Amino acid sequence: MKWMTDIQWKGPEPGICYKDPVFLIGSCFTEHIGNKLQELKYSVLQNPHGILFDPISVCNSLVSYLENKRYQEEDLFYYNELWHSWSHHSRFSGIHKQAVLEGMNAAREAATEFLKKSRWLIITLGSSYSYRLTEKGEYPVANCHRYPAQHFRKHLCSIDETVAALDNVLHRLFRFNPSLEVIFTVSPVRHLRDGVVENNRSKARLLEAVHHLVDKFNRLHYFPAYELVIDVLRDYRFYDIDLAHPNYQATSYVLEQFKQTYIQPDAQLLMDKIQQVVIAGKHTAFQPETTAHKNFLQNFAQKTRELQDAYPYLDFSRELAYFQSGEKG
Repeated sequence: MKWMTDIQWKGPEPGICYKDPVFLIGSCFTEHIGNKLQELKYSVLQNPHGILFDPISVCNSLVSYLENKRYQEEDLFYYNELWHSWSHHSRFSGIHKQAVLEGMNAAREAATEFLKKSRWLIITLGSSYSYRLTEKGEYPVANCHRYPAQHFRKHLCSIDETVAALDNVLHRLFRFNPSLEVIFTVSPVRHLRDGVVENNRSKARLLEAVHHLVDKFNRLHYFPAYELVIDVLRDYRFYDIDLAHPNYQATSYVLEQFKQTYIQPDAQLLMDKIQQVVIAGKHTAFQPETTAHKNFLQNFAQKTRELQDAYPYLDFSRELAYFQSGEKG
């Protein structure tokens, strides 16, 4: 008896390896993938503008990297004692205008340089809803920053609108970086504040637009994160208390499926070894002076040095510092 629906899909060949820089952009689910890859020592840059949900904001951010945009004072506005940008997440907001600009421009510069050398770009779209600032001629904003709602118009992007925006930026990306491969995902996070019916309409438009593009370009791929949660796990046991965000078990399952289909087999084996080292590096001893703990540290120090020697382009400095403390004790 089967208890889960099978989903069949094919990952790219060859898949992601450890020498491949991976650029990630989009919704909060992007960061589940990015944080895991980063923890396991992949070369990763994620969300240089902060979390982005709708395709227009994602495209505008990518264009800013392609055009080396430099943000100026006129790109900021002052509200609730902080300086903000309509193009950035609130993590860039701050009390001092120049510090805010410096942070945004440093992030953009790093994004441009990383995108030039990236082998993979992972785009996770969360919602078809885009908020337009009416006082700036229907300007699409990436974040409303709790600004009064009457200043915005909520716009549901059409499939054609989403396809056109993404199609344009993809052509520019492939000229900017001819070796780039793109993986699209649609976030399984449910935007219940929009309404259940409205959320489903929004996700459906994203899915149709993404598959239209994947069928058009050879270097575009689709990872079914949305379907794995909605159709395979398919139970509120796999959601957080808000009934909207997938919980730890769900995201772990999705990440394992990503690993099995989008990561090269040799890299998967290396990931398992690195995972052991990373977990050990987070270990907190209740009795650090015991012989057992010192042996534990020495054992993992040796394993980590062997990995560092075999893969000198990976950074194990944090773990080595912790493990070698036992050899000095």
